[in-house]
Amino acid sequence: MSVVNLSSKPTGPLSGSAAAANAAAASFAALTEKLSYLNPEGLDLVRRAYRYADEAHLGQLRNSGEPYITHPIAVAAQCAEWKLDAQALSAALLHDAMEDCGITKTDLIERFGIQVADLVDGLTKLDKLEFNTREESQAESFRKMLLAMARDVRVILIKLADRSHNMRTMGDMPRSKWGRISNETLEIYAPIAHRLGLNQTYRELQELAFQHLWPWRHQVLSKAIQKARHRRRDLMQKVEYEVAAAFLKAGLQVRLSGREKTLYSIYKKMDGKHLSFAQVTDIYGFRLILPDVIDCYTALGVLHQMYKPVPGKFKDHIAIAKLNGYQSLHTTIVGPSGLNVEFQMRTEAMHLVAETGVAAHWLYKDKGSSNETNLGNKWLQSLLDIQDETRDATEFWDHVKVDLFPDAVYVFTPKSKIMAMPRGATIVDFAYAVHSDVGDRTMAAKVNGEQVPLRTELRNGDIIEVITSSVASPNPAWLGFVRTGRARSKIRHYLKTMAYSESQGLGEKLLAQALRAEGIEKMPERNGVHAALWDKLLQFTGSKTQDDLLTDIGLGKRVASIVAKRLASMLSDAGMKPDALLLSRERFTAHETVSQGSVTVDGSENASVQYATCCRPVPGDAIVGYLGRGEGLVVHTDQCGVAQRLKYKDSERFIAVEWSEEPTRAFEVAVVVTVSNGKGVLARVASAITSAEADITHVLMADEVSGQEATDLRFVFTVRDKVHLDTVLGNLRRVPAVLQAQRVMSGVGREA
Repeated sequence: MSVVNLSSKPTGPLSGSAAAANAAAASFAALTEKLSYLNPEGLDLVRRAYRYADEAHLGQLRNSGEPYITHPIAVAAQCAEWKLDAQALSAALLHDAMEDCGITKTDLIERFGIQVADLVDGLTKLDKLEFNTREESQAESFRKMLLAMARDVRVILIKLADRSHNMRTMGDMPRSKWGRISNETLEIYAPIAHRLGLNQTYRELQELAFQHLWPWRHQVLSKAIQKARHRRRDLMQKVEYEVAAAFLKAGLQVRLSGREKTLYSIYKKMDGKHLSFAQVTDIYGFRLILPDVIDCYTALGVLHQMYKPVPGKFKDHIAIAKLNGYQSLHTTIVGPSGLNVEFQMRTEAMHLVAETGVAAHWLYKDKGSSNETNLGNKWLQSLLDIQDETRDATEFWDHVKVDLFPDAVYVFTPKSKIMAMPRGATIVDFAYAVHSDVGDRTMAAKVNGEQVPLRTELRNGDIIEVITSSVASPNPAWLGFVRTGRARSKIRHYLKTMAYSESQGLGEKLLAQALRAEGIEKMPERNGVHAALWDKLLQFTGSKTQDDLLTDIGLGKRVASIVAKRLASMLSDAGMKPDALLLSRERFTAHETVSQGSVTVDGSENASVQYATCCRPVPGDAIVGYLGRGEGLVVHTDQCGVAQRLKYKDSERFIAVEWSEEPTRAFEVAVVVTVSNGKGVLARVASAITSAEADITHVLMADEVSGQEATDLRFVFTVRDKVHLDTVLGNLRRVPAVLQAQRVMSGVGREA
């Protein structure tokens, strides 16, 4: 909430007098008046940056017709309001120099030092790089900006000042750009400002974006607020008078100011809760600034003695601060004529932090206070953690976005340490928030002493105990319910690492078998004798290292037989001839349709081996393996229609595969059961499956047509092997209502 007086009309081009006023306000003389807190050296640095920027932008004009330099000056003026240091102010003046004026980072280092150059570089967009899509370009730009921000928060402060001034002068831009820029502001910059506690900037960005994105809605709401303001003015004045008198009587020193919800926050409440304007009751409120924390609680008591509080509307953000460091007491009371009025109580220091967030760090320093704040540091550090595990810009941005709207819940560790988590966060999110090793080793959890599933959402006041095991590891299914970017990136990183590790092992096995088919008993080690030979092979395949080559073979990006032939040829040139006996034995015993020896599978291979869902092979089926490009080894039944088509197109990618004598897990199989329609049939069929020790994982019932006597039930359940499947099918066929029970396999039809 805030009092933001914006025109009810959509912004248009500035009039001549307005443009002149803006230009005067953005002059360097006006900026100088705000720099009294800088020492002479700092002031000199800022003045040199201004001269350099003025010269660089010479001849450039804004859409309003003003000299372009007025924009960097306005950005620097906003940064000066936050009392940022001379380096940040210099970077604010120079923030468009690299992008628009052809100035290099080296030029800036030579003139202004490495820190100023790094700040400007972090702010520079990546327009000159080529990307496949606008979204990819935007994601890469944000990734660069956010990482620069995580290393130095001044980057985002300058960027937010830049965006604020652009939004204030949006009327000068072509109307075709309003929608894109306003959407970007609402979806990215306003949430970042909120995440860092810059509430004044957050509210202004939201309001300006709303004004330009939906000008008609903004205008209608603005008129409605003006009418309501006139109608309720007397009531609000009465509340203000009564409250001020009560605090005076109680001996409390209070600075009392009226507040009003922004138009955008009213619009979001109406839209989200499907309310009319008349149904939004908490438009008005008061903010109380008090000397000490104890006075805040005393003021709360005074208010609740005067008026009835609205149940469920009291929030103590002093005892438990918000994720962005915000602290205040909130209560809503029922005032005269049933008017709901919200009160916020906070100290002067809390008010400073509430309005300026991370920028309060510099404001506190200016006041000589030792109470410097590190607001947002945990979130900023999490950006660096996510980047360590996510090199893809789009994926990085996906992770970050989920953390930008942190409506928080507060939970406790068993040792009573309080932790703030985003609303919707689960046990797994909590485990990764404690430590990445705890998350990776999570096996079970208790909430308030009771065992719960790992996907359980956290609630305020929960006491969370995570149970770990040295043999536990992240489950891919966790990605379906985790809420935080940190947890999501950690899980994906672990799974990718494991997938590459397993693929490397599979690739080594496949290459060794392919070499045997070429008459080479053992794969040569990469030592002094064969080092040069491996270097030539890596040059031939385009791989950086031997491990990369083996991983590519395991993932199907390289064909083992082709690599083996090349390696065998190079070994032959080096004087290592193939073993004639081994060569003839391997060729006579090799599978007639494949180019390499067989691979044994048992279900324990995780990411390196996949079992095709088109035919769902189970132990006992005749199977073949297909090395899909980038997919690793995919196992099909040898009669699978999909496999037959792949074999016709890409036969060299097939290898012989056989089942282990002792598979390590159960495998899914698809079965269609045709039944007579009747009461309780589904329950009897499901009972027949589970009584045969098969676990049902999916059920699909065909839409029932009126008067139809039979219907198909499609099940997916797990079995140990083909013998176990036959037992389940036998159980099903003995159910009186079952007309048919058959296995379903793609391209093969139904199999008894």
